Amino acid sequence: MRSPLRLERRLEQPKWLNWAIPFFSLVAALILGAIVLQITGKNPIDVYQRILERGFAGKRVFSDSLVSATPLAFTGLCAAVAFRMGLINVGGEGQLYMGSLGATWVGITFDNIPTGLMISLMAAVGMLCGGLYAGIVGLLRARFDTNEIITSLMMNYLAGILLTYLVYNSFSYWRDPVSGNFPSPRAITQRAEWNTYSVFGVGLPIAFLIAIAMGFAIWFLYKRTRFGFEVGILADSPKAARYAGIRTSSTIVLVMCLSGAMAGLGGAADVGNFRRYMDPKGLELSGYGYTGIVVAALARLNPIAAVFVALLMGGLNNAGYSLRGPNFPSGLVGTLQGLILFTAVAGEILIKYRIRTTTRRSEVVA
Repeated sequence: MRSPLRLERRLEQPKWLNWAIPFFSLVAALILGAIVLQITGKNPIDVYQRILERGFAGKRVFSDSLVSATPLAFTGLCAAVAFRMGLINVGGEGQLYMGSLGATWVGITFDNIPTGLMISLMAAVGMLCGGLYAGIVGLLRARFDTNEIITSLMMNYLAGILLTYLVYNSFSYWRDPVSGNFPSPRAITQRAEWNTYSVFGVGLPIAFLIAIAMGFAIWFLYKRTRFGFEVGILADSPKAARYAGIRTSSTIVLVMCLSGAMAGLGGAADVGNFRRYMDPKGLELSGYGYTGIVVAALARLNPIAAVFVALLMGGLNNAGYSLRGPNFPSGLVGTLQGLILFTAVAGEILIKYRIRTTTRRSEVVA
């Protein structure tokens, strides 16, 4: 029996859908979350009000949310950069770990240089470590046509094992030499701590300003340069790109390196503006790399929008941390983030396709 509903690809995509679909995807996720809360015996209005108060209301609370949002902004950029070319880089987590490793080394080693130079050096080394780590995935894809989802996921686990070994299972440079039999991470020097500016009483991390600048820079790179034009052709039709003389392999590696560099910069920002040391367990619990995929999806891979969507996710995370306890639903923040990803993907389908309702006599466009 023929189904009364079918999907038909849109010949033209209305511009208003570009902002409407993400908005309604978020609303749909909140509605689904409210249904889950109602089923579990919680008052959705009360829970959402508490999340709003602990995540966004008040200068101090908003300052904490900005700190939580900063690594997410960079991992969101990491995902957006790769996904725009059709490269599914889920390795932002491991690439952020490597950026944290490199930036911590700089923050421990160079204690006699000015703070401005220290921040620049930590950011550069963090980007280098994250970029090179992602470049391995890109090289495997370009040379051997391996699945970048599998390889980048495996690299996440390798990076986590490496950081844990360096801090807890060895006497490495990253382990506090005075920790003895109770190993702990070695802190960076005071000069390596990144600045936080007070704007109308709100603490604004310098790393968040860097994330905004990177968002605009990537937007310009993809929209206004030849490189961005070539990436767009590769994303739409790899065969056409090869016929046009575009170097497919080198472009894949470059895009993956740029993607990893963004995550690596997030690792450097996490060390400089928040933790002050390389924290394998804390990074694993935060899950910045995986949440960055949700950020990129809701932003529709727009690098500028990704930075501000990260602020929403950072507020959710901050509220989840501060509300932990018997009176707050366990796992609610993760559930909401999963629902946002689900509705964002569903919304993306509605942008590219429209639903046609078929009847015996006519077809009505929905």
